[in-house]
Amino acid sequence: MRDLPYFFVLASIIGGFALGIILMVIISKLGLNRDQQKAKLILDEANIKADAALRQAQLDAKTQAYDLKLAAEKEIKESKQSLQEIETKLNRREDSLNFRNETLTSKEKELDTRNKQVTEKLNVLEKMEKTLQEKIDGQVVELERIANMSASDAKQELLDIVRVRTQNEVEAYIRDQEEEAKSKASDMAREIIGLAIQRYAQEETLERTVSVVALPNEEMKGRIIGREGRNIRAIEQATGVDILIDDTPETITLSCFDPIRREVARLALESLLKDGRIQPGRIEEVVARVQNELNETIQKAGADAVFKVGIGKIDREIVGLIGRLRYRYSYGQNALQHSMEVAYLTGMMAAELGLNQNLAKRVGLLHDIGKALDFEMEGSHVELGARICRKHGEHPAVINAIESHHGDVPANSIYAVLAQAADTLSAARPGARFESFQNYIQRLEQLEKIATSFDGVEKVYAIQAGREIRVMVVPDKLDDLACHRVAREIREKIEKEMTYPGQIKVTVIRETRTSEVAK
Repeated sequence: MRDLPYFFVLASIIGGFALGIILMVIISKLGLNRDQQKAKLILDEANIKADAALRQAQLDAKTQAYDLKLAAEKEIKESKQSLQEIETKLNRREDSLNFRNETLTSKEKELDTRNKQVTEKLNVLEKMEKTLQEKIDGQVVELERIANMSASDAKQELLDIVRVRTQNEVEAYIRDQEEEAKSKASDMAREIIGLAIQRYAQEETLERTVSVVALPNEEMKGRIIGREGRNIRAIEQATGVDILIDDTPETITLSCFDPIRREVARLALESLLKDGRIQPGRIEEVVARVQNELNETIQKAGADAVFKVGIGKIDREIVGLIGRLRYRYSYGQNALQHSMEVAYLTGMMAAELGLNQNLAKRVGLLHDIGKALDFEMEGSHVELGARICRKHGEHPAVINAIESHHGDVPANSIYAVLAQAADTLSAARPGARFESFQNYIQRLEQLEKIATSFDGVEKVYAIQAGREIRVMVVPDKLDDLACHRVAREIREKIEKEMTYPGQIKVTVIRETRTSEVAK
């Protein structure tokens, strides 16, 4: 009886354990069913998404195929249209060629007909010419018999008579026309130029192209040279000029083809001499500052010149080039002063003729604008000036005046002719320019050589500083009409072979003296 409770306890334990196992089995089966259900749900959802993706892919593929179809149809349509246009053009060209072919065929037929007619007429003319020549030959034989002179002798005598008469008549006509033209043109030109010169007066040339810097003492030369020449090398490198230091006391000479660089070097040296601090770093600083100041000075000089001349608005770059002319010289004549002088004279002559005075001044001021660039760019000042004015849209009269004021191209406007006259007046007036004595002597010798090369010339004298030559001719060889011809030919040869400022007057003198001695 005592073992009975233990049995129940053991049975309870075993039963509980079995019940737990059963419960665990049931629970695990229930969980497996839930997992299977979840897996099924996931598979169903995946199948649904796959079907949707497949339908979407099929839809996208159909849409893309439709777009490609539309693009292909459009491209085919455009190709067909292009081919149709080409075909239309080819048909038109074919029609045009057919029309031309028909026209050429008809013209060819007409030409053939005309050729036949011309050939027939030529045959008739040849027959008539042959008959006429036979008659002329018969008449010539008869004339030779009557005149007792051959045909060649008669022809030569007739030609001599005609040549003498024609030469005299031509020279007399030329002389009369020249005198009449000179009497009219010289009076009018003298009046216009005289009024222009009277209204404008310019001082003589004083400045020259030599750049010399004065030193306070000889010791300063050593400071400018520096230790082992480093200062002078720094100045030359910064400015681009050659500094010449010789035995001349208290002076330094600056040498450079570019006048702007030479002026920068001169101003920089003067500034360094005043400051006293001469070293490579200071030199570069002063040169940079002087360059900026000089650029402002150039721009101001150009603006002042434009304002004084009174030509209105002008491009800023051209204003700067006008200012650069202040440092450009030609035979000692300042290019800016020369341009302003030409502008004034051109404007005054235009006013006398009733032309556009502002345009005439503009032509005169810009006629030598290329000289602001010819020392740093390839080409003559005429080419450079025309190029820069054409670039900035200047008036065609301005461009033609620039190109023609030295005779490179013909002048096609009255303004270009006025600019040529004013340029000659400004360059040829006393004191405007200087030239070397050697060039002066060579010009006089060339003048005399040209004049003495003509037959009948006895002596030649160059006077008025080479602006006039007096030609003495042999009176027995040349008559009065021939003197006019010789003067004209000498003038043409001088214009062709020589380069000179202003004008050269040619005077031919023929004198016959008869003397008798009474005994």
